[in-house]
Amino acid sequence: MLDIAFAKPALPKSGALVLPIAEGAALTGLAATLDAAMEGGLGRALEAAGFKGKKGQSATLWAPAGGITKLVALGLGETPDTEKLGGSLVPMISGEAAAMVAADGLTAEQAASLAMGAALRAYRFDRYRTMEKAEDKPKLAKLTIGAAEPAAAKAAFAPMKAVVEGVFLTRDLVSEPANILTPAEFADRLKGLEKLGLGIEVLGPKEMKKLGFGALLGVAQGSINEPRMVVMKWNGSGRKKMDKPLCFIGKGVTFDTGGISIKPAGGMEDMKWDMAGAGTVAGLMAALAGRKAKADIIGIVGLVENMPGHNAQRPGDVVTSASGQTIEVINTDAEGRLVLADVIHYAIQKFDPAFMVDLATLTGAIIVALGHEHAGLFANDEELAARIIAAGNAVGEAAWRMPLGDAYDKQIKSDIADMKNVGGGRAGGSITAACFIQRFVQGKPWAHLDIAGTAWSSKDSPTIPKGATAYGVRMLDRLVAEHYEG
Repeated sequence: MLDIAFAKPALPKSGALVLPIAEGAALTGLAATLDAAMEGGLGRALEAAGFKGKKGQSATLWAPAGGITKLVALGLGETPDTEKLGGSLVPMISGEAAAMVAADGLTAEQAASLAMGAALRAYRFDRYRTMEKAEDKPKLAKLTIGAAEPAAAKAAFAPMKAVVEGVFLTRDLVSEPANILTPAEFADRLKGLEKLGLGIEVLGPKEMKKLGFGALLGVAQGSINEPRMVVMKWNGSGRKKMDKPLCFIGKGVTFDTGGISIKPAGGMEDMKWDMAGAGTVAGLMAALAGRKAKADIIGIVGLVENMPGHNAQRPGDVVTSASGQTIEVINTDAEGRLVLADVIHYAIQKFDPAFMVDLATLTGAIIVALGHEHAGLFANDEELAARIIAAGNAVGEAAWRMPLGDAYDKQIKSDIADMKNVGGGRAGGSITAACFIQRFVQGKPWAHLDIAGTAWSSKDSPTIPKGATAYGVRMLDRLVAEHYEG
C-alpha cells in the first residue's frame, strides 16, 4: 500500500507537488507561496495553459522552482470530489518517488478522502512479474498530504485505511490464478485474518458431508481440489453471545470450466475470478475488523472448483441440498447457485441472522441486462434493498433493483425433483437464478448481488486500476456503518 503521511503544507525540497485549485479561485496557501517564489510565474503559466480550476482539468509544469521536479495543478471544480481527485493524481505523479499534495484549502475529512482515493488507485498486482523493466514500474512510494489540520486528517483516514486494506485483500484474491488459489489455499489465507481479531472456522468435505451439503459437494466432485467452507466471525458488539448477527455470503468458485456443460475456450481464463463474491466477503470482513465495527457480523464463503473430471456431476443428476430440497441439475455451468443454496441454509440454521446478503458472479445474463455499470440487486426486503442501493451510490458502487416473482419462479419447476437449477431458456436468466436462491432463504430478510459485470474492469477509472475491482467491499462496509452499528 502506498505510504501516506499527513503534515503541515510546505514546499517540498524534492519530488512532485500537486496543487488542487478550485474553479475561478485565486492562488492561496502553498500555491501562493510558490507563485511568490516564482515571481508570479505560476499564475502566468496556468493562465497560458488555460487552466481555470474546472473539475477534471490539469496542467503540468516541469522543474518550476527549487528542488521540485514536477508540479501538477488539478481542478477541483465548484463541488470537489476529493476521492476521485486523489485517484486521478496518482498516474500523473507515478514517475516521482515522493510527492506533496497541497490540501491546505480542504477540510480534514476532505484531505482524508483524497488520501483514500490515492491509495485505492495506487494498487498494483505484480506478484508474478519477474522481468519488468525498472522504467516501466511506478516509482511513487510516499505521498504526503499537506493539510491544515494534519492530526485531524490522519484520524479521519484511519478507518478509511482499514477499508482500503480490505479492498486490497479482495483485489489480491480475485487477481490470483486458479492454479495458486485453490479452495484449500483460499481457506488458508483466510486463516490469516485471525490477526485482526476475526474468528475463523474452516470446514472440509467430511464436515460438509455430515451437514448434508449435497448441492455444494456435487459441484466440487469433478475436481481433485477439495472444497472448503470458511466461516468468519466478528463480535463487534462485545456481547458474549451473538444475537441475530448480520450475515454476508460469497460464492467462491476458484475456477469454473462449466463442468460437463463446458464453457467455450475463448475467454475461459477469466473464470479465475468466479470466486469474486467470496473475495468480496473476505475483504469486507477484514475491513470491518480493521476499523473495529461495532456490530456482530458473520461472513461465510463456499469454495469449490468446477471441473469436468471423471467423477464430475452430470446434466440430469439429482442432488439433495442441506435444506432437504432436491435439485435436478440441468446445466452444470449453473453451479454458483448450488453452492449458495447450502451455505445460505447453514447460515440460517447456525446463526439465525438479522439479514443475509449474498454476492456472486452468478450470470452472464446480468451483463446483458446492465452492462458493467451496475450490479443486479434482488431482494425480498424493501428497506434492505433501499439501504444497499444508497450505500452503493455513496461510494460509487452502483446497483440496480431487479424483479422477482412467481412467473419467473415457475420456470425452475422440475418434472422429477423439487426444482431444477436453470429456467426454461436464456430469457431472464439472472432472475430465475435469483429465484432459485430465494427458495433457500426461508423468508429471512435477504438480498442477492449479481456482480458478474462489476467484479472485474477492463479499463482504469479514477480509484480502480484495470483488473479486480473489489466491488461490494465499500458498499457493504458503508451499509453496516450507516445503519447497524451502535
